[in-house]
Amino acid sequence: MRAYFRLTANTEPVKFDYQHDLVGVLHRLLGTNEIHDAMSLYSFSWLDGGMREGDALNFPRGASWFVSAFDDGLICDLAKNALQNKNFIYGMQLDNVRIVNTPEFHSQHRFKVASPVLAKCKMIDGQVKHLVYSEEGSNDILTQTLKHKMDAAGLSKFTDGVKVSFDASYDKAKTKLVNIKDVSSRASMCPVIVKGSKTAIQFAWNVGIGNSTGCGFGALR
Repeated sequence: MRAYFRLTANTEPVKFDYQHDLVGVLHRLLGTNEIHDAMSLYSFSWLDGGMREGDALNFPRGASWFVSAFDDGLICDLAKNALQNKNFIYGMQLDNVRIVNTPEFHSQHRFKVASPVLAKCKMIDGQVKHLVYSEEGSNDILTQTLKHKMDAAGLSKFTDGVKVSFDASYDKAKTKLVNIKDVSSRASMCPVIVKGSKTAIQFAWNVGIGNSTGCGFGALR
């Protein structure tokens, strides 16, 4: 399930690295919850509708934002609480919220991304490496991560044949260095193709693709 939020124009400049502020909004609206330190079976987009003005972003016509989750109850609670507390970030206020049920998919679907996709793995020496769309092994990480999350959600029987890959035919793919609380991550702005059961593809639409979806990576359109 997904909640689409429409926000009013900002009254304060929006810093480029605002993603951690969105995480704060999400958890503030949810109140006391168990998802903060748990595996992220949810994802959220970056803000749409902004333009660069000097060393900040501006949203003169407002912004749009969405949050998706495997747990429908989480989305309902989020929307209800948002209507009761309309303050968001940088002076933005909630204008309206719309809830959309998880759509039906076939056995393969190409998704555009609403936030950069992060694929990371731990090396033998303990260092964490970030793989981007053009690097060997990145698709394996995306696939393994989705299957791992499906296992955690009790959907192991639907993981057969699941495969996630960056769309190698997309010629406008690029990488983006994202800074969240002094941690820099190199992620990919590139569509992804998800193959497998209809349940697996619906799950991907809700929880996102790759690592750190709970921090604003890997949300799918």
